[in-house]
Amino acid sequence: MKVVAINGSSKVNGNTALAIQTVGEGLATQGIDLARLDIGSEKLHGCVGCGACRNLKNRRCRLDDDMANTWMQELFSADGIILASPVYYAGINGALKSFLDRAFFVAASNGALFRHKVGVGVVAVRRAGALTAIGQLNCYLTISEMYLPASNYWNMIYGLMPGEAEKDVEGRQTLKVLGENMGWLMRVIEHGRTTLPPPAPQEKVMLNFIR
Repeated sequence: MKVVAINGSSKVNGNTALAIQTVGEGLATQGIDLARLDIGSEKLHGCVGCGACRNLKNRRCRLDDDMANTWMQELFSADGIILASPVYYAGINGALKSFLDRAFFVAASNGALFRHKVGVGVVAVRRAGALTAIGQLNCYLTISEMYLPASNYWNMIYGLMPGEAEKDVEGRQTLKVLGENMGWLMRVIEHGRTTLPPPAPQEKVMLNFIR
C-alpha cells in the first residue's frame, strides 16, 4: 500500500515538508510507503467550472498546460492521501487550493475516485489559523467519502522559518501518532475487504437553493 502526500508549500524543505515527513515516520511503523509531490512553486490554474471532466469522463482536467493532471493520476492510484499546507491568512495556500479544486472535482466527476481511500489534512503554522485551515482540507476529504483517522491533538505543527518545527515536540508526536493511526486504518480496511463488502455507491441527489 502507498500514501501520496501533496506538499502545498513553496519551501520544499520547510516546516510543511517536515510535517509530512513526521506523518511518514508513523506510516513506516505500519509498513506503509510514502511518496511526496511538491506543488507549491508550480504555476497552477484554478478550476474554471467548465464541466469538461464530467462530460468526457477521462479522469483529466481540460486545462492541460500545467502539472495538475500528472499529479492527479498519482492520487487516483494511491491507497491514502495526505494534504499538507502552510497557513496563509487562516487558510490553505493558493497553489494547493487551485490544485485541490481541480483534482477533487475530476475525481467526483469520474466515478468517485477517492471514495473509501484514507485521507488526512495537516498544516504548518506560525501562530494562529491552523484549525480553520485543517477544516478547509477536511472538507475535500469528507465530501469525497474518504476515511479520516485522528490523533491525540489537531493535525498541526508550529514554526515559521524552515526547521523551526523540529522544536515542536508535541506537534511532532501528534503527527507521528496520526501516521500510525492512518497506516493501521489502511491495513484494517484492506483486511476487511475480503470479509465485509463496502456499501454500494449511491447516485448523488442534488438540490439547488433557488425558487
